[in-house]
Amino acid sequence: LDILKADPLGAKRIDTVKVSDAKAWVVRMKDKGYSFKTVNNYKRSLKAVFYSAIQDDFIRKNPFDFQVADVISDDTTPKQPLTQEQETAMLGFLKEDKVYQKYYDEIVILLGTGLRISEFCGLTEHDINFETRTININHQLLKDSGIGYYIEPPKTDSGNRQLYMNDEVHDALKRVVKNRRKAEPLVVDGYRNF
Repeated sequence: LDILKADPLGAKRIDTVKVSDAKAWVVRMKDKGYSFKTVNNYKRSLKAVFYSAIQDDFIRKNPFDFQVADVISDDTTPKQPLTQEQETAMLGFLKEDKVYQKYYDEIVILLGTGLRISEFCGLTEHDINFETRTININHQLLKDSGIGYYIEPPKTDSGNRQLYMNDEVHDALKRVVKNRRKAEPLVVDGYRNF
């Protein structure tokens, strides 16, 4: 909302916004340094707001009913996974470095499972079965500076899943569970034993 308030579009009455205004907003957002994906996400929210205005008979057409890629180029750089050599080099460095070796097990788990950090931090003892070597993912632990820690479901429906632990992940997770017992107990939205 703050970003929209700071833009000329935010000062316009909803029934005066035209497609050209919406497209000009997209260009201004890109010029201000926002990434293609961020602009697209904000535009999606505005499209939903204007759709509600259509349902409430404030406007007849949705000025945000266009593709952002038709206005600005998608300059998103595709994510590249680590090669096996890069992964081996990174883990070798972590294992030997006096500063970063304390993160070795966590990195092994993240690399070996593909977990998001919020999903990893949200794991509880009940989510891990060392006998069947499975990890159940059905929530994530997040933190907001205003409200503190809170639990949310995974970002997508496919985020609810069960993962298998290979030997490296199994051993690293056992060490993490053993070492985390030194941590202060934390209860968030009924979840405990993180």
